[in-house]
Parts: sequence; structure tokens; C-alpha cells
Amino acid sequence: MMILIAGPYRSGTQNDPILIKRNMDRLEAQALPIFRKGHVPMIGEWAANPLIELAGSKEVGDGIFQQIQYPVAHRLLRKCDAILRIEGESVGADKDVELAKSLGLKVYYDINEIPDAEQ
Repeated sequence: MMILIAGPYRSGTQNDPILIKRNMDRLEAQALPIFRKGHVPMIGEWAANPLIELAGSKEVGDGIFQQIQYPVAHRLLRKCDAILRIEGESVGADKDVELAKSLGLKVYYDINEIPDAEQ
């Protein structure tokens, strides 16, 4: 499966780069365990952040950021088989889960819920 990892990115950071990095580290900490279970992990920011920079964004949360950040995650979800929603308050991640459910994707809330892939 390709599994989108969703959780806080900007939430609770007041756009402080150190706190955003801490949130990104929490998202990325789930990637290797998903890979080791035989799946492909994906984080929306992995795809969105380079596009945001290329488009000329000057700061996290500006208009360019808003135009790209969530649409990238939602487009990715349409290619995914499941989503892992990690803990923490996040309107964006909650919207990702809502979309995943509407698409009929599997929604996991703990890494241990994800089955090992058949090798």
C-alpha cells in the first residue's frame, strides 16, 4: 500500500520554524516503520514543500503556501491506499482523514494497526 502520513505540521507552531521541524520529524518518524512493513510511506509536505518554494513563497502560511499545501495532500490521497493519522491537533490532517474516508481508503490511527504487506 501507499500510505499517507497525516498529522500536525503547522498546528500549534505560530509558524516557528523550529516547532514546524519538530512536527515534521514526528511525521517522518512513521515513514521507516511503514516501509519496513512492506509499504510505501508518503508525506504531503515531501511533495508540497519544493513546489511551494519554486512558486516563490516567502513564508510558511502565505498565499502561495495556501494554494499548494492542502491541494497536494488531497491529490496524493487519491493515489494512496490508506492514511495514517498520527496524534495531535491538526485541521489539515482532519480534512485529510475526512477525504480518505470519502474515497473509501483505510484509515489507521496507530502504526501497529497497519498489517505487514505480503512479500
